[in-house]
Amino acid sequence: MDNRALIRAFRLMAQLLELHDENPFKVRAYEGAAAAVDRLDVPLADLDPSEFTTTGGLGKSAAQAAQALLSTGTFPELDRLQRATPPGVVDMLNIKGIGPKKIRALWRELGIESVDALREAAEQNRVSALKGFGAKTQDAILAALEFTAQSRGKVLINQGQELGRQLVELLQQGLRTEQVAVAGEVRRALPVVETVRVVVGTNQPWQAHEILAGIDGLAADEAASGPFAWRGTATQSGVKVEVQLAKPEDFIGCLFLQTGAEAHLTAPLPAKAPAPTLRRLVRTTRFFSEQAIYETAGLQYVEPEMREGQGEIEEAAAGKLPTLLTEQDLRGSLHNHSTYSDGAHSLRQMAEFLRDHGYQYLGICDHSRAAHYAGGLSIERVREQHREIEQLNRELGPFRIFKGIESDILADGSLDYPDEVLAEFDFIVASVHSGLKMDQERATERLLRAIQNPYCTMLGHPTGRLLLRREGYPIDYEAVIDACAEHQVAIEINANPWRLDIDWQWVRRCMEKGVRMSINPDAHHTDGYADMAYGVLQGRKGGLTAAMTLNALTVGELDEYFRQRREKAVKFGSPKGGGGKKATDYGPLFG
Repeated sequence: MDNRALIRAFRLMAQLLELHDENPFKVRAYEGAAAAVDRLDVPLADLDPSEFTTTGGLGKSAAQAAQALLSTGTFPELDRLQRATPPGVVDMLNIKGIGPKKIRALWRELGIESVDALREAAEQNRVSALKGFGAKTQDAILAALEFTAQSRGKVLINQGQELGRQLVELLQQGLRTEQVAVAGEVRRALPVVETVRVVVGTNQPWQAHEILAGIDGLAADEAASGPFAWRGTATQSGVKVEVQLAKPEDFIGCLFLQTGAEAHLTAPLPAKAPAPTLRRLVRTTRFFSEQAIYETAGLQYVEPEMREGQGEIEEAAAGKLPTLLTEQDLRGSLHNHSTYSDGAHSLRQMAEFLRDHGYQYLGICDHSRAAHYAGGLSIERVREQHREIEQLNRELGPFRIFKGIESDILADGSLDYPDEVLAEFDFIVASVHSGLKMDQERATERLLRAIQNPYCTMLGHPTGRLLLRREGYPIDYEAVIDACAEHQVAIEINANPWRLDIDWQWVRRCMEKGVRMSINPDAHHTDGYADMAYGVLQGRKGGLTAAMTLNALTVGELDEYFRQRREKAVKFGSPKGGGGKKATDYGPLFG
């Protein structure tokens, strides 16, 4: 059992305790245990049990529970609560937006013991009549249930990649061939994947069927399968799986056809091309590289991420495709959290990890004081952190830690902290974390006010979405992007696979308007830096270049960029004032 499984078990234990109205101190203890495991640098299983309460940071009861979990997969108190709870009620705990207390009321007072029963009760208006609920809560429950239903059978890009990787590895080993590759939505790096496609080049398709039949966790759809295609689902997630089997000499053509979106494959080719579409070209000619396909069609090579049919064929015909951003272009990581707020690692650990992996800088952006639930920094804590940063910069140079903050965008659009404190940071990432239930007009106005603030350097996760968990608040993307262009505010692509926000489909407009993007992992753990790869993929889908990526700047270039912005912000702001200006008091900063 790895750390993630332990965290899930402790969180479930805390939820069940609250559901059954047991000791609130025990609830907090297990929530704390989950947080302690989340902060660990090493698997808890690698520690000696005697270290669970010291190095592991667990309380005595949680340490005993962890020992049982690692040896048996469960522990007695968790078993007791699970036996006392209908499985459908446990499923209800996964519904976003309603906690264990409300689920207890639904279960005890209305007798609701399943998600389907909850939907029926809400549709019959019985939930709103329950004390403490009301019509708005009932509507929110229905919306959450609808979102959950729409998300069923879908996985995040990282999960799709992992499933694809496992299938490729098993088929390569079993068939003893290198002609196995992931295609489709995973290869195009869509944020949410509905079908994991794999292409195999083999003269023994029946053997591939035998291998797939022996893989635990896959369920075949016999009616939809055939000699040259295996179709089914991954039983745990419900995501569809499709394996296309082609002759070795047809492997490249099959991979190409199974990768591109329909609109890409059927877009009209230039008149001088030997076929009207890429699909027709590949079906009538055998190719041994994808580069040769595009060359024959008279096109620049189109990277897999861009094969969506959104104008890339026309650009390729005109020779105007951009040189896309790569992971190697990134010089540092901005928007990261440390133990000063809700991160798992110290400033030194975060910085040294990046330095040791060849990066030039770290932008630290712990939560601001309004985010009390995440250990948001008081003004004194801000200054304490800044003193530590200055000391570390003397020790770690030429590696650099930039002083940042993830400042909450408050309800009225102002930034957390008065101007004189904002002026002490190198840069500000402005994000919404509370009051997420907004209509488009309110959400857009809130973001616009923050963008107008001269201390705002970057807009963080602009819609607040959590893919497959929570829809983002609606915004007027064009108005927000145009405002960022006017005030020279960057927009992040939050690279956490749950977010990938701003969505890749708006990257092109950002670049057209001159708005820089920043690939931000929002890392709360050194493991989180790996998420930058997903942000790069989303940028590439939208045509992002290194020149338009903020954290592709060198440490010296970024230092100068921050310095110039800070000087202009101080000039237009009121750093000597007590509470700062309202966003509407500022004129355009870079008019």
